[in-house]
Amino acid sequence: MKNIAVIGAGTMGNGIAHTFAQFGYKVNLIDISEESLDKGMKTISGNLDRMVSKEKISAADKETTLNNITTYTDIPKGVKEIDLVVEAATENEDLKLKIFKQLDENCSAETILASNTSSISITKIASVVSNPERVIGMHFMNPVPIMKLVEIIRGYNTSDKVTKSIMELSENLKKVPVEANDYPGFVANRILMPMINEAIETFYNNVAGVKEIDTVMKLGMAHPMGPLQLADFIGLDVCHSILEVMYDGFKNPKYAPCPLLTNMVMAGKLGIKSGEGFYDYSESKKAEKVSSQFS
Repeated sequence: MKNIAVIGAGTMGNGIAHTFAQFGYKVNLIDISEESLDKGMKTISGNLDRMVSKEKISAADKETTLNNITTYTDIPKGVKEIDLVVEAATENEDLKLKIFKQLDENCSAETILASNTSSISITKIASVVSNPERVIGMHFMNPVPIMKLVEIIRGYNTSDKVTKSIMELSENLKKVPVEANDYPGFVANRILMPMINEAIETFYNNVAGVKEIDTVMKLGMAHPMGPLQLADFIGLDVCHSILEVMYDGFKNPKYAPCPLLTNMVMAGKLGIKSGEGFYDYSESKKAEKVSSQFS
Protein backbone atom coordinates (compact mmCIF):
# COMPACT_ATOMS: atom_id res chain seq x y z
CA MET A 1 0.00 0.00 0.00
CA LYS A 2 1.47 3.32 -1.09
CA ASN A 3 -1.50 5.67 -1.56
CA ILE A 4 -3.62 6.57 1.46
CA ALA A 5 -6.71 8.72 1.81
CA VAL A 6 -7.71 10.17 5.16
CA ILE A 7 -11.22 11.55 5.58
CA GLY A 8 -11.49 14.32 8.16
CA ALA A 9 -8.87 17.00 8.86
CA GLY A 10 -9.63 17.37 12.57
CA THR A 11 -7.41 16.32 15.46
CA MET A 12 -7.34 12.62 14.60
CA GLY A 13 -7.45 13.01 10.83
CA ASN A 14 -4.55 15.44 10.56
CA GLY A 15 -2.55 13.31 13.00
CA ILE A 16 -3.15 10.18 10.90
CA ALA A 17 -2.27 12.03 7.69
CA HIS A 18 0.90 13.40 9.34
CA THR A 19 1.98 9.93 10.44
CA PHE A 20 1.48 8.25 7.07
CA ALA A 21 3.17 11.12 5.21
CA GLN A 22 6.13 11.11 7.57
CA PHE A 23 6.74 7.45 6.73
CA GLY A 24 6.78 8.11 3.00
CA TYR A 25 3.17 7.37 2.02
CA LYS A 26 1.33 9.62 -0.41
CA VAL A 27 -1.70 10.97 1.46
CA ASN A 28 -4.89 12.58 0.22
CA LEU A 29 -6.41 14.50 3.15
CA ILE A 30 -10.13 15.03 2.54
CA ASP A 31 -12.59 17.33 4.28
CA ILE A 32 -15.71 19.13 3.10
CA SER A 33 -14.34 22.41 4.47
CA GLU A 34 -11.38 24.23 2.93
CA GLU A 35 -11.02 26.03 6.25
CA SER A 36 -10.72 22.71 8.12
CA LEU A 37 -8.10 21.52 5.64
CA ASP A 38 -6.08 24.73 6.08
CA LYS A 39 -6.30 24.39 9.85
CA GLY A 40 -5.32 20.72 9.68
CA MET A 41 -2.28 21.43 7.51
CA LYS A 42 -1.26 24.27 9.83
CA THR A 43 -1.44 21.85 12.76
CA ILE A 44 0.69 19.29 10.92
CA SER A 45 3.26 21.94 10.04
CA GLY A 46 3.39 23.15 13.64
CA ASN A 47 3.83 19.62 14.98
CA LEU A 48 6.62 18.99 12.48
CA ASP A 49 8.30 22.24 13.57
CA ARG A 50 8.34 20.93 17.15
CA MET A 51 9.92 17.69 15.94
CA VAL A 52 12.59 19.69 14.07
CA SER A 53 13.32 21.82 17.16
CA LYS A 54 13.78 18.63 19.20
CA GLU A 55 16.06 17.28 16.46
CA LYS A 56 13.83 14.24 15.89
CA ILE A 57 13.60 15.08 12.19
CA SER A 58 15.40 17.49 9.85
CA ALA A 59 13.95 20.53 8.12
CA ALA A 60 14.17 18.57 4.87
CA ASP A 61 12.14 15.75 6.45
CA LYS A 62 9.47 18.29 7.35
CA GLU A 63 9.22 19.54 3.78
CA THR A 64 9.11 16.01 2.39
CA THR A 65 6.31 15.10 4.80
CA LEU A 66 4.24 18.15 3.85
CA ASN A 67 4.84 17.49 0.15
CA ASN A 68 3.46 13.98 0.61
CA ILE A 69 0.03 15.42 1.53
CA THR A 70 -2.52 16.68 -0.99
CA THR A 71 -5.82 18.17 0.16
CA TYR A 72 -9.27 17.60 -1.35
CA THR A 73 -12.80 18.78 -0.58
CA ASP A 74 -14.36 16.09 -2.78
CA ILE A 75 -14.46 12.41 -1.76
CA PRO A 76 -14.74 10.91 -5.29
CA LYS A 77 -11.65 12.83 -6.44
CA GLY A 78 -9.76 12.21 -3.21
CA VAL A 79 -10.19 8.42 -3.18
CA LYS A 80 -9.31 7.81 -6.82
CA GLU A 81 -6.61 5.10 -7.20
CA ILE A 82 -6.23 4.78 -3.42
CA ASP A 83 -5.06 1.59 -1.66
CA LEU A 84 -6.44 2.41 1.79
CA VAL A 85 -8.99 4.89 3.11
CA VAL A 86 -8.93 5.79 6.81
CA GLU A 87 -12.15 7.54 7.85
CA ALA A 88 -11.59 9.90 10.78
CA ALA A 89 -14.77 11.96 10.74
CA THR A 90 -16.86 12.97 13.75
CA GLU A 91 -17.95 10.10 16.00
CA ASN A 92 -21.46 9.98 14.57
CA GLU A 93 -22.92 6.74 13.24
CA ASP A 94 -25.17 8.28 10.58
CA LEU A 95 -22.30 10.36 9.21
CA LYS A 96 -19.96 7.37 9.06
CA LEU A 97 -22.54 5.22 7.28
CA LYS A 98 -23.06 7.99 4.74
CA ILE A 99 -19.31 8.27 4.14
CA PHE A 100 -18.86 4.51 3.72
CA LYS A 101 -21.70 4.39 1.21
CA GLN A 102 -19.83 7.04 -0.79
CA LEU A 103 -16.59 5.09 -0.49
CA ASP A 104 -18.30 1.93 -1.72
CA GLU A 105 -19.52 3.83 -4.77
CA ASN A 106 -16.23 5.57 -5.58
CA CYS A 107 -13.40 3.27 -4.50
CA SER A 108 -11.91 0.30 -6.28
CA ALA A 109 -13.22 -3.06 -5.05
CA GLU A 110 -9.67 -3.79 -3.80
CA THR A 111 -9.41 -0.65 -1.67
CA ILE A 112 -9.33 -1.40 2.06
CA LEU A 113 -11.78 0.76 4.00
CA ALA A 114 -10.81 1.51 7.60
CA SER A 115 -12.55 3.55 10.27
CA ASN A 116 -10.82 5.33 13.12
CA THR A 117 -14.03 5.05 15.15
CA SER A 118 -13.47 4.70 18.88
CA SER A 119 -16.71 2.86 19.63
CA ILE A 120 -19.11 2.41 16.68
CA SER A 121 -19.59 -1.13 15.37
CA ILE A 122 -17.34 -2.01 12.43
CA THR A 123 -19.88 -4.65 11.43
CA LYS A 124 -22.58 -1.96 11.27
CA ILE A 125 -20.35 0.31 9.20
CA ALA A 126 -19.49 -2.57 6.86
CA SER A 127 -23.18 -3.36 6.34
CA VAL A 128 -23.48 -0.49 3.83
CA VAL A 129 -20.52 -1.73 1.76
CA SER A 130 -20.97 -4.26 -1.05
CA ASN A 131 -17.94 -6.33 -0.01
CA PRO A 132 -17.75 -5.97 3.80
CA GLU A 133 -14.73 -8.25 4.14
CA ARG A 134 -12.52 -5.25 3.28
CA VAL A 135 -13.83 -3.06 6.14
CA ILE A 136 -11.81 -2.86 9.34
CA GLY A 137 -11.31 -0.64 12.38
CA MET A 138 -8.00 1.19 12.70
CA HIS A 139 -8.32 3.08 15.98
CA PHE A 140 -5.33 5.38 16.49
CA MET A 141 -4.64 7.09 19.82
CA ASN A 142 -4.25 10.84 20.27
CA PRO A 143 -1.76 12.42 19.59
CA VAL A 144 -1.32 10.08 16.64
CA PRO A 145 2.31 10.89 15.71
CA ILE A 146 3.42 10.07 19.29
CA MET A 147 1.16 7.33 20.65
CA LYS A 148 2.27 3.79 19.77
CA LEU A 149 -1.00 1.86 20.04
CA VAL A 150 -3.36 1.14 17.16
CA GLU A 151 -6.46 -0.90 18.00
CA ILE A 152 -7.27 -3.12 15.01
CA ILE A 153 -10.95 -4.10 15.12
CA ARG A 154 -12.26 -6.97 13.06
CA GLY A 155 -15.86 -6.72 11.97
CA TYR A 156 -17.93 -9.89 11.64
CA ASN A 157 -16.95 -10.23 7.97
CA THR A 158 -13.46 -8.72 7.97
CA SER A 159 -11.10 -11.06 6.13
CA ASP A 160 -7.88 -12.53 7.50
CA LYS A 161 -6.03 -11.03 4.53
CA VAL A 162 -7.23 -7.50 5.27
CA THR A 163 -6.48 -7.89 8.98
CA LYS A 164 -2.95 -9.12 8.25
CA SER A 165 -2.34 -6.24 5.83
CA ILE A 166 -3.45 -3.61 8.34
CA MET A 167 -1.44 -5.17 11.17
CA GLU A 168 1.69 -5.09 8.99
CA LEU A 169 0.96 -1.55 7.82
CA SER A 170 0.65 -0.37 11.42
CA GLU A 171 4.03 -1.89 12.21
CA ASN A 172 5.50 -0.06 9.21
CA LEU A 173 4.37 3.15 10.93
CA LYS A 174 6.35 2.07 14.02
CA LYS A 175 3.08 1.46 15.87
CA VAL A 176 2.06 -1.50 18.00
CA PRO A 177 -1.17 -2.98 16.58
CA VAL A 178 -3.45 -4.93 18.92
CA GLU A 179 -6.32 -6.95 17.49
CA ALA A 180 -9.78 -6.71 19.09
CA ASN A 181 -13.21 -8.05 18.25
CA ASP A 182 -16.17 -5.86 17.38
CA TYR A 183 -18.04 -5.04 20.58
CA PRO A 184 -19.06 -1.57 21.86
CA GLY A 185 -16.04 0.43 22.98
CA PHE A 186 -13.66 -2.33 21.82
CA VAL A 187 -10.92 -2.61 24.49
CA ALA A 188 -9.50 0.86 25.07
CA ASN A 189 -12.73 2.79 25.59
CA ARG A 190 -14.64 -0.04 27.22
CA ILE A 191 -12.13 0.27 30.08
CA LEU A 192 -11.22 3.97 29.85
CA MET A 193 -14.64 5.62 29.53
CA PRO A 194 -16.23 4.08 32.64
CA MET A 195 -13.19 5.34 34.59
CA ILE A 196 -13.59 8.85 33.19
CA ASN A 197 -17.33 8.74 33.82
CA GLU A 198 -16.75 7.61 37.42
CA ALA A 199 -14.29 10.46 37.93
CA ILE A 200 -16.98 12.88 36.73
CA GLU A 201 -19.50 11.23 39.08
CA THR A 202 -17.01 11.61 41.94
CA PHE A 203 -16.75 15.34 41.24
CA TYR A 204 -20.52 15.60 40.67
CA ASN A 205 -21.13 14.02 44.09
CA ASN A 206 -18.75 16.55 45.70
CA VAL A 207 -16.32 13.90 46.95
CA ALA A 208 -13.37 15.99 45.82
CA GLY A 209 -12.45 18.79 43.43
CA VAL A 210 -11.23 18.42 39.85
CA LYS A 211 -7.57 19.02 40.63
CA GLU A 212 -7.73 16.71 43.64
CA ILE A 213 -9.29 13.84 41.67
CA ASP A 214 -6.69 14.16 38.94
CA THR A 215 -3.85 14.37 41.48
CA VAL A 216 -5.00 11.15 43.19
CA MET A 217 -4.99 9.28 39.89
CA LYS A 218 -1.67 10.73 38.72
CA LEU A 219 0.28 10.26 41.95
CA GLY A 220 -1.59 7.27 43.36
CA MET A 221 -2.09 5.24 40.17
CA ALA A 222 0.86 6.56 38.12
CA HIS A 223 -1.40 7.83 35.33
CA PRO A 224 0.40 10.41 33.17
CA MET A 225 -2.76 12.54 33.04
CA GLY A 226 -5.73 12.68 35.42
CA PRO A 227 -9.08 11.40 34.09
CA LEU A 228 -10.78 14.81 34.05
CA GLN A 229 -7.90 16.48 32.25
CA LEU A 230 -7.85 13.52 29.86
CA ALA A 231 -11.59 13.96 29.23
CA ASP A 232 -10.92 17.60 28.32
CA PHE A 233 -8.14 16.48 26.01
CA ILE A 234 -10.32 13.87 24.27
CA GLY A 235 -13.34 16.18 24.10
CA LEU A 236 -16.29 15.89 26.47
CA ASP A 237 -18.65 15.49 23.51
CA VAL A 238 -16.59 12.53 22.26
CA CYS A 239 -16.60 10.95 25.73
CA HIS A 240 -20.36 11.42 25.91
CA SER A 241 -20.90 9.85 22.48
CA ILE A 242 -18.76 6.81 23.30
CA LEU A 243 -20.59 6.25 26.59
CA GLU A 244 -23.94 6.47 24.79
CA VAL A 245 -22.80 3.88 22.23
CA MET A 246 -21.76 1.50 25.01
CA TYR A 247 -24.93 2.15 27.00
CA ASP A 248 -27.08 1.43 23.94
CA GLY A 249 -25.00 -1.63 23.10
CA PHE A 250 -24.88 -3.27 26.51
CA LYS A 251 -28.07 -1.85 28.12
CA ASN A 252 -26.05 -1.57 31.33
CA PRO A 253 -26.52 1.53 33.54
CA LYS A 254 -22.82 1.61 34.42
CA TYR A 255 -22.20 3.06 30.96
CA ALA A 256 -24.82 5.83 31.25
CA PRO A 257 -23.16 9.28 30.99
CA CYS A 258 -23.07 11.26 34.24
CA PRO A 259 -25.69 14.06 34.25
CA LEU A 260 -22.92 16.63 34.73
CA LEU A 261 -21.17 15.41 31.58
CA THR A 262 -24.44 15.67 29.64
CA ASN A 263 -25.05 19.21 30.88
CA MET A 264 -21.52 20.35 30.09
CA VAL A 265 -21.79 19.03 26.54
CA MET A 266 -25.15 20.76 26.05
CA ALA A 267 -23.60 23.99 27.39
CA GLY A 268 -20.75 23.75 24.89
CA LYS A 269 -18.07 23.14 27.53
CA LEU A 270 -16.21 20.50 25.54
CA GLY A 271 -12.69 20.77 26.91
CA ILE A 272 -9.59 22.06 25.15
CA LYS A 273 -11.26 22.52 21.77
CA SER A 274 -13.91 24.89 23.17
CA GLY A 275 -11.55 26.66 25.58
CA GLU A 276 -13.25 25.34 28.70
CA GLY A 277 -14.19 22.00 30.23
CA PHE A 278 -13.19 20.82 33.68
CA TYR A 279 -10.28 23.24 33.34
CA ASP A 280 -10.08 26.72 31.83
CA TYR A 281 -7.95 26.88 28.66
CA SER A 282 -9.05 30.30 27.46
CA GLU A 283 -5.86 32.14 28.40
CA SER A 284 -2.86 29.82 28.56
CA LYS A 285 -4.16 26.93 26.43
CA LYS A 286 -3.16 24.47 29.13
CA ALA A 287 -4.87 23.02 32.18
CA GLU A 288 -5.24 25.56 34.96
CA LYS A 289 -7.38 25.97 38.02
CA VAL A 290 -10.87 24.57 37.57
CA SER A 291 -13.45 27.12 36.51
CA SER A 292 -15.39 28.53 39.44
CA GLN A 293 -18.52 27.39 37.64
CA PHE A 294 -17.67 23.81 38.58
CA SER A 295 -15.92 24.33 41.94
